[in-house]
Amino acid sequence: MVGSYFDKINKSYKGQDIEDVAEFYSAIDRENLTKKLSPERPYVYFTMEVYDKSNGIKGGGGLGVLAADTRRVAETLEIPFVCVTPFYRKEIKQSIENLDQKEEFVSVSPEDYGFEYLDDVEIYTENMPPARLNIFQKILGATRFLTMGESNFGELYAGDGSGDHRLYQEVALGFGGYNALKMIGLKPSVIQLNETATIFAAVARLDELVRNGMNLYEAIVYVRKHTLYTNHTLVQAAESEFSFDQFERIVLPNIQSSALKTWISGLFRDGRLKLSTLTIELAEAKNGVSRLHAHVADYKNINGDKVKFKAVTNGIDLKTWVLPEILYSFEQKEIIDKFGLPAEKYKANILKISAAEIRELRKLGRAKLNEILKTRKDQYGRVVQIPEDAILFDFKRRFVDYKRPWMPFEDVSKLKSILQESGAHYILAGKVHQGDIRMRTTLNAVLSKIDSDDFLRERIHFIQDYDEQLGFALAVGSDVAINVPIVGLEACGTSFMKDLANLKLLISTADGGVADISPTPCLEVSGVNYDQEVLALYVQMWRAIRILKDDALLEKQIQHQLRAYLPVVSGARMMKDYLDLVFGK
Repeated sequence: MVGSYFDKINKSYKGQDIEDVAEFYSAIDRENLTKKLSPERPYVYFTMEVYDKSNGIKGGGGLGVLAADTRRVAETLEIPFVCVTPFYRKEIKQSIENLDQKEEFVSVSPEDYGFEYLDDVEIYTENMPPARLNIFQKILGATRFLTMGESNFGELYAGDGSGDHRLYQEVALGFGGYNALKMIGLKPSVIQLNETATIFAAVARLDELVRNGMNLYEAIVYVRKHTLYTNHTLVQAAESEFSFDQFERIVLPNIQSSALKTWISGLFRDGRLKLSTLTIELAEAKNGVSRLHAHVADYKNINGDKVKFKAVTNGIDLKTWVLPEILYSFEQKEIIDKFGLPAEKYKANILKISAAEIRELRKLGRAKLNEILKTRKDQYGRVVQIPEDAILFDFKRRFVDYKRPWMPFEDVSKLKSILQESGAHYILAGKVHQGDIRMRTTLNAVLSKIDSDDFLRERIHFIQDYDEQLGFALAVGSDVAINVPIVGLEACGTSFMKDLANLKLLISTADGGVADISPTPCLEVSGVNYDQEVLALYVQMWRAIRILKDDALLEKQIQHQLRAYLPVVSGARMMKDYLDLVFGK
């Protein structure tokens, strides 16, 4: 089944137990250096966050959702795959009180979600007793979660990004996660590092190789060829930076090789080190998560040379995010294959999707949305139901500055006119990070604008406690998605992918994964300045209404979007691209 990727890869590589060093000198190119994938030599995916509600792992935002989808896709493709991630024992619940966000912390446990306790591994810090990390696993087909935590681990991205606690979390994930792999007898074929916070997994591997007798610089070559660094951040200046004192206290006690300690020490400049510098040194394959992101990401190596990133655009697990009836239609029309990849003649077959079918499928999606909304509350504590025949706009994603959730509310009179004349509703959903005071204030300002008008209070609904379930409900149940990040700041984004795959209209700026296709086939928001972008947004909202009311226009636009973006949104395509990047085509 996966012969086109998995088996094909395995045919090309000759197995050698390089970790035992004996045959290093005969293994000088990638074909021999890289071991084939197998259950004992899996593809290992390190990430600080996973958001997979059904499996009890509830950390993070965009990267967390992406990580969960990557594992699901690997399971479908039957690829030996291990996701190594912390287990955060507190889940944040959002509520709105007096138009302001409140947070409640709810305790969660891996045992409650079918995780098996394996053993403990130790992490060392200077002048402190070893920290014991509880290791749990959950096996799902050819894949598994390997997760860890202890009482002091804390919350995701808590505190100062360059503080001791953050560095401890990253050390615990990297060294702890790698030691956990060895504890259960797994040798990574390749390690994918998501962001620089995971770099200590590669450092732990490097230390092991040197301890086993490999020369340090030979070991660096080996680790580089077995490590993929996936960057999700645009600017190096935003990356964490730590002092030599912090490394001495928190990192170096976990390294046995004095040569490795000396090498790392040599990377410091003025007593400080960005983790991106270390990550770039230890990963031969490096990628951004969209074509635009790979092009504009501004990173330099230790010598000051610009780092070149390959592009592997993010994708989604179609089975998780697409209405089952839509997915069935795609399969029956041979638009996608059973793995979620575009079929050979997908462009021609997309033309078989009619306006009548789109409308029928949209009705099913609306019913699913209303079913889920019965369990939710808006900003006033009310249960909301959207009429079957009403046009529904939505904005659903993390409430962060660069995504500009406030943009449709810049001219409330224009927004009101759009909703009044079309009979439309608008749903907002998303959480403000508990430490983001500015966006908390912005959310309050938006909700206050809505509250100031009797009509808007009935047509604009902020649905509390945005999560995976609500994200799915809005992807399948609304008609028009609004996605307006500042161009150049969205690495990829995946919310828009879920909308496109569910036969929705997309209003968007040309940023992140949206910009993979040029000219942009969605309803594009653009302008030479912010005021022009705002005007363009209202124009495109009116345009969306006209399209939705006309069968010919609707059919044409949905087909156009889907023909352009189906390869982009496919999570199976993303996984294939990663395998091609690491192992070669």
